[in-house]
Amino acid sequence: MSSPVRNQGFLRTSNPTMKPELYQEAARTFTGDRTMTINGTINCTGILLCLALITAAYTWRMYDIADPSSLASVMPWMMGGLFGGLALALVTIFKQSWAPITAPMYALAEGLFLGGISAIIQSQFPDIPIVFQAVGLTFGVLFIMLTLYRTRIIKVTDKFRTGVVAATGGVFLLYMATWILGFFGVQIPYIHGSGLIGIGFSLFVVGLASLNLVLDFDLIENGAKVGAPKYMEWFGAFALMVTLVWLYIEILRLLAKINSRR
Repeated sequence: MSSPVRNQGFLRTSNPTMKPELYQEAARTFTGDRTMTINGTINCTGILLCLALITAAYTWRMYDIADPSSLASVMPWMMGGLFGGLALALVTIFKQSWAPITAPMYALAEGLFLGGISAIIQSQFPDIPIVFQAVGLTFGVLFIMLTLYRTRIIKVTDKFRTGVVAATGGVFLLYMATWILGFFGVQIPYIHGSGLIGIGFSLFVVGLASLNLVLDFDLIENGAKVGAPKYMEWFGAFALMVTLVWLYIEILRLLAKINSRR
């Protein structure tokens, strides 16, 4: 049987897939004997990363840097992955018990988008391995933040959660405003450019995404403690994948800004 749900003093996180209530409610209604474990979540995360890599390689190879017209063949796959991933993410958030099926599908869809957008950005810097740098930095940040969390150098306190959540919410609203204003031909100056302000903003967002990883680690660990059901391993892996995708895109944007100044 699952262990009783204890009050962990959780606050909401900025990642909608990592709301503490999801783990608490799953544990409260669970009547089986197979519960979520940290190792199980790590294994699921590894599977999702491999699936995303497979489809990313497909759209990456489809885009020919020497032939700009190849964009026409890549774009449908890329946009399909983007919107398909969004739809699957929403399904997974509202139906966590479907995560063993929808999380791998989400990873496959996101891979299509990431492979395409990575190839397009790489084509702008043919002499610089910008994508491989972004991949390396993303995994480097992942392992650094995991080490900082496991050694408790970074402690997840209520103030820490509140600060990260508030800052992430602010960035989300800014991105939404940028997207909406873009339909009217209005651009928010500086932050999306390659100037010092734009680079500084990207550095801030990369740091913020990194801190969200710590919140993810903490909630996965506590999900295992409260005895969430086994399928929540897939849900936890999916949630971590969402943050990693965000982190990778922000690092890629940062590197593009830096290299465009050369």
